[in-house]
Amino acid sequence: MAIIDRVKYDGPANVLVWRHPPDDLSWGTQVIVNQSQEAIFYKGGEALDVLGPGTHTLRTANIPLLRKFIKMPFGGETPFAAEIYYVNKAVNLDVKWGTNSPIPVLDPKFNVFLPVRAFGQFGIQVSDSKVFVTQLSATNPQFTTDQLSNYFRGVLLTKAKDYIAETIVKQKINVLEIAAHLEEMSGAIQTKLTTDFATFGVKLVNFYLNSVDVPEDDDTVLRLKKALADRAEVDIMGDKYQQKRTLDVMEKAAGNEGGAAGAGMTAGMGLGAGLGMGQMMGQAMGSMNPNAAAGAAGAAAGSPAGAKFCSSCGKGLAAGAKFCAECGGKVG
Repeated sequence: MAIIDRVKYDGPANVLVWRHPPDDLSWGTQVIVNQSQEAIFYKGGEALDVLGPGTHTLRTANIPLLRKFIKMPFGGETPFAAEIYYVNKAVNLDVKWGTNSPIPVLDPKFNVFLPVRAFGQFGIQVSDSKVFVTQLSATNPQFTTDQLSNYFRGVLLTKAKDYIAETIVKQKINVLEIAAHLEEMSGAIQTKLTTDFATFGVKLVNFYLNSVDVPEDDDTVLRLKKALADRAEVDIMGDKYQQKRTLDVMEKAAGNEGGAAGAGMTAGMGLGAGLGMGQMMGQAMGSMNPNAAAGAAGAAAGSPAGAKFCSSCGKGLAAGAKFCAECGGKVG
């Protein structure tokens, strides 16, 4: 079996823990630890010595705890078995989170249940390497930020959902206007989650609630937005709103030429216009010539059969005449 004389890890930033392959080490092996890393030695499942950034040669002085568990002759570069875990202690600020399904929340302003979704990101840093490896990474060859996010997803979503729903109801915040409260809500949720992360040797550096929204294609959301648009139109137009609605209905009916309703509406509009025109003409004629108006009324009434004088204009009637030669009034 090959004896390792140099150990180093340069991996992607999203890897939080990386375990050195289980090959034999030896006294004198160089362990290189990069900045923002720590190397932990494990023997028999127990975390022993922790090495910080720098180049370390495996000697008794460097790893005194490990020395107690290894029997070796003095003065030799004897191989021994131990595990080395590299822990990435750099701050990772781009861990995404989001609700996998909408949260039904009763909107306090409109008293309807709306499906609310939440999305954001948070930053973490390994604060206690031993605790983190022991409780989370365990024997995995590596542990990534995605695995960390999945591990905390349950507690994160539970507390985030509860707080969002509680805030909307208690503070009577309209879901459609919640963007103004995101910063305040982000800080409160971070405070609630800090202890949960610290239990596993992780520091929650920051927490952001980037958006709280509702699905645009949801039926309840569409009806609510339509109602809000209608109310805004009423507020803007005031007393003229009802007039506009009446004209819109008439225009729509008149434009429907192919339907019975449209034809009836068109005929009704024409009849109304005709009646109005007739009344206007009658009034005009009456004001211009009162006698003519009276004659017209008499003509409509007519003279009895055999009358010698017209009952409308008083002129003499010819024997057997059917109409008055003067005013045209009907006789008989």
